Amino acid sequence: MLTRDFLRNADCKTAFGSIDESMLLTPEQRAASLSCTLARRPDNSPVWIFGYGSLMWNPVFDSDEAHPATLHGYHRAFCLRLTSGRGTHAQPGRMLALRDGGRTTGLAFRLPEEKLHEELELLWKREMVTGCYRPTWCGLDLDDGRKVTALVFIMDPSHPQYEADTDYQVIAPLIAQASGPLGTNAQYLFALEKELNNYGMRDDCMSELVKQVRMLLSVSPGFDVPGLS
Repeated sequence: MLTRDFLRNADCKTAFGSIDESMLLTPEQRAASLSCTLARRPDNSPVWIFGYGSLMWNPVFDSDEAHPATLHGYHRAFCLRLTSGRGTHAQPGRMLALRDGGRTTGLAFRLPEEKLHEELELLWKREMVTGCYRPTWCGLDLDDGRKVTALVFIMDPSHPQYEADTDYQVIAPLIAQASGPLGTNAQYLFALEKELNNYGMRDDCMSELVKQVRMLLSVSPGFDVPGLS
């Protein structure tokens, strides 16, 4: 399970599994990406982060507020080929990202201004190991009626690990079989399902995929899904 200490001490070349060095961002490149993103900060309002996957149940960073929120213009998709963390090059899985179109419900976290850089540096080390996402400032609708601007990690379709085909019949076997240093790919999927259910959120990309992965795990004794992390 990812923790603050793990991320602080992690060597990105090895901590998440084997990563092709041609895709690995250096600490300097991550810092430049963060600086560029903050330079585009729309105003001096609080910085919010939109969590739509593991950030929902394990954000790691500190926040002053957390609220259910809706993002318009993007939808969840398991469109990122997963070869580290919860997958390997030999047995790749699929990781969640956002693609154009539709809407997404998730959680919005307001970062403390006095610790902003510290928390964002930690977040960049987690999300931008290979630069597969485009950190984008987007408007969110909070459940209390407020409208805020948040940082959202959106899939970069030009990234080498982008996968256009997200049909559940294609990706369910990949998710059912993949595992890596951070656990299994199926753990991630089921943790996401649980968190969405906790908040009464529904996502059309999930129901059939979860059903298919559970079926594969039930009929294939080689597929093992221990406790969620």
